[in-house]
Amino acid sequence: MNILFDVVTDKSFEQAVADLKASLGAVSFGVLWELNFRDKLHEKGLDFADNIQILEVCNPKQAKKALETQIEVGAFLPCKLVVFEKAGEVHLALPRPSALIGLIENSSLVDVASEVEAALKSAIDSSK
Repeated sequence: MNILFDVVTDKSFEQAVADLKASLGAVSFGVLWELNFRDKLHEKGLDFADNIQILEVCNPKQAKKALETQIEVGAFLPCKLVVFEKAGEVHLALPRPSALIGLIENSSLVDVASEVEAALKSAIDSSK
C-alpha cells in the first residue's frame, strides 16, 4: 500500500488550500497550524520554486480516543495534510493514518486510524 493518499486538482494552489480548509470542518477536523514551505524558505534566503502548504489538523474526539488507547500514538499527531505544486499540477495529499498506525502494532488503534483516514480522504475528495 502506498503510504501517501494523493489526488490532483484542477484548482489553483490558493483555491485548493482554501477549499481543503473549508471541507475539513464538514468532517469535524480543525486546522491547528499551517506552514507554506516556499514562503518560509524564501524568508530564510533560500530559493524554492513550488508552493507547498502543510496543514496540521485534528479531530479532538478521535485524538483523545487514540491517546487513551496508547499514549505513544501522540508521535503521529496531529494529522498532516499537504497541498503542493509538482510539474505544473496541484496535489492534495496525506500520509495514510492506517499505514502509519501499523508501525505501532496495536490492533486497538486500527479502527480509529481507519475512521480518521476515511474522514480526511473525504475532505480531500470533496475539495478537489
